[in-house]
Amino acid sequence: MLSKVAEKLYWAARYIERVESTARLVSVYDSLLFDLPREFDISWYNLITLNSLESLFEKDYSNRSEINVVKFLLADEKNPSSMLSALTMVRENVRTTRDVLPHDYWEMVNELHIFATENIRQGLYRRARHKFLDQMIKGCQQINGLIMGTMSRDAPWHFLRLGRNLERADMLTRLLDAGAAVQILSEAEIHVQISQVVWGNVLRSSSAELNYRRTMRSAVTDCDVAAFLLHDPHFPRSLNFCLSTILEAARKLPNSKDTVKKITRVLEFRYEFDNPQQLGDEFRDYLNQLQLDLCGLHLHFSQTWFSLEQKDAV
Repeated sequence: MLSKVAEKLYWAARYIERVESTARLVSVYDSLLFDLPREFDISWYNLITLNSLESLFEKDYSNRSEINVVKFLLADEKNPSSMLSALTMVRENVRTTRDVLPHDYWEMVNELHIFATENIRQGLYRRARHKFLDQMIKGCQQINGLIMGTMSRDAPWHFLRLGRNLERADMLTRLLDAGAAVQILSEAEIHVQISQVVWGNVLRSSSAELNYRRTMRSAVTDCDVAAFLLHDPHFPRSLNFCLSTILEAARKLPNSKDTVKKITRVLEFRYEFDNPQQLGDEFRDYLNQLQLDLCGLHLHFSQTWFSLEQKDAV
């Protein structure tokens, strides 16, 4: 297949995962506002920092208010990572690769795009935000479910897996960073025990609460939650599972020898939780390095399979 087709499939999968992950990230912050003590002032601007979007946000917004942050993350067309922008890019990439995707995929992407554009204002205000975000998450899951059940496990499928799991792994690091940031802030400012509130919401935002309790068989604690979401080999949203899936997909594609080595090195880069005080700045530095490593994998994918020189090789 042509490299331009492979790249469009890769990005279609990344963007649909970005739509879902952005909805999950905003949703977990919305839930935290209701669950944390009133004296705890959580800043919505943390979401801008976690996604490294400070300069782009401050270019058009002088006020770091909740409504501005949520609008920027969900609806701002000038933000290429906003939910609506990502959904528009999904639609464009799928439109030009319909010959290798199930026909219903195009229809479902169109339906979700129409729903999002017509109801985006619901996501901006708290009253209807949860219902809107929940519908967006379900829409993305239906699209991914269609692919799982109807697509041949050939090269197009493997490029979709690369994109989806790389984006999912990246957003997981940001979600964990959000939990660690809130935890550090609470200990520094008001000295209240909010670990179960914060990390319970992190689990729910990843649909991981049931699997965590079945696997860990313990109460919700910061280190246990982080260890589960990073290292569990069976949960499909854990970092370990995402990287293992990327590795498996890469092995099925041509010219992947160097790629497999790079993925393996990232997979072996583990954080050990030796004491309950480790979800501080050191842990956040580890997550930042993970994000850089995932970015490095993306660049390597581009050089290996998506460059013009490789157009006849995939």
